[in-house]
Amino acid sequence: MEEKAEKNPMGTRKNGVILAFKNGSAVTRLSFLFMGFGQIARGQIAKGVGYMVLQALFTLYTLFFGGRYILHLFSGDLGSRLSGEHWNEELQIFEKIKGDNSFLILLYGVISIVLALLFVFVWRMNVKGSYENDKRLFSGHKVATLQDDLHELFNRKFYTLLLALPLLGLLIFTVMPLLFMVLIAFTNYDYAHMPPGRLFDWVGFANFKTMFSLSGGTSGFAFVFLRVLLWTFVWAFFATFTNYFLGLIIALLIHKKGIKLKALWRTLFVVAIAIPQFVTLLLMQKILDGDGILNKLLGTNILWLTDQRYFSILPRLMIILVNIWIGVPYTLLMSSGILMNIPTDYYEAARIDGANAVRIFFAITMPYMLHITTPYLITQFVGNINNFNVIWLLTGGGPVDNVYYGGGTQAQSTDLLVTWLYRLTTDRNPTYNVASVIGIVIFVICSVLSLITFNRTSAAKNEGAFQ
Repeated sequence: MEEKAEKNPMGTRKNGVILAFKNGSAVTRLSFLFMGFGQIARGQIAKGVGYMVLQALFTLYTLFFGGRYILHLFSGDLGSRLSGEHWNEELQIFEKIKGDNSFLILLYGVISIVLALLFVFVWRMNVKGSYENDKRLFSGHKVATLQDDLHELFNRKFYTLLLALPLLGLLIFTVMPLLFMVLIAFTNYDYAHMPPGRLFDWVGFANFKTMFSLSGGTSGFAFVFLRVLLWTFVWAFFATFTNYFLGLIIALLIHKKGIKLKALWRTLFVVAIAIPQFVTLLLMQKILDGDGILNKLLGTNILWLTDQRYFSILPRLMIILVNIWIGVPYTLLMSSGILMNIPTDYYEAARIDGANAVRIFFAITMPYMLHITTPYLITQFVGNINNFNVIWLLTGGGPVDNVYYGGGTQAQSTDLLVTWLYRLTTDRNPTYNVASVIGIVIFVICSVLSLITFNRTSAAKNEGAFQ
């Protein structure tokens, strides 16, 4: 039986844990210190022992391992003792000295913090569960048995069991790497500070200042960042909407009455996308190479992918055209399925009212398509911001243009933010700290654009408009 949360005199709702401490029984208050005590005292032995075991394991982990790494993080100390060799005069040999490792200190610190947060969540469940038992006994009900809990878990709360594994995966493969990357952005972790031989330390917002400061000239990090960011948005816009509208137009042509062999045309486009994308991209890279097939056939010597003139406009144009080749079939197939499901009554009513084909397209077809495909468009746009394959396999981010992109920044003419980030972390002299700043920028851009754009669309505001 659930009760509404009580209100304090200020009018705000009290936290359940505060209520449990204020109104709970003695065993519930003891549960604040000894997890599972309230459950064991009420006969829930298995649940109470489980809580106690978890508390014991976390306490041991904190005392003998995780605690010191959390202290390292909050004290601002990422290690001070270097690894190396020490000459032992007595044994006449060099002995290896195991020093600190800043990378592991930061990594284990992040893991320990996440585990501590999970422990707090479980501790809160323990307290609220004991308080729930208090309320049951006070109202004359029996305390739930293990069988009752299992029955509820596999019925009314079965979703929690199903979501447990995805949530665990989210924490391990998304939350912890993201938190680690964010913290790296506030350190000086680069080639000159590579553990274990050399240590890195906190530098505050120095990396952000390096990235966004406009005092470094036209090829400083800030100007290069703005150029790469601008090209990233230009690329994402054209890569998304050229594929979308060209695919829609071809789907309309195939869908048009009187067109024969419709299944054959759709099958041909399916065959076109059955080839792995990286194979197509590598093939196109060879065709468009300076010594490639296209120049041989045309008898020219055009640098399709390496021409630096006019801000490398030719390589950028070729990238967009190749992306159309590999991307239109997907939109075509999706659009074909949607067009088949537009009610014919809409078109018949429009024709009766005297609407021509253009008017029908903009009044019926296009609004219907946008309503259905807006989430897809947002996904594609964000995906194209992070479209590593097309750029890297065609041009590798090049051509190199040190005039506008500066050799020290390691950025190149067709680099997106994501390929620039990759280059910063895999180059001969990696700068992980600056790459982490770029990673944060990419995350903020993608998340903000996705949330704002989707919430302002009719697909989110008016879900039943075409039902």
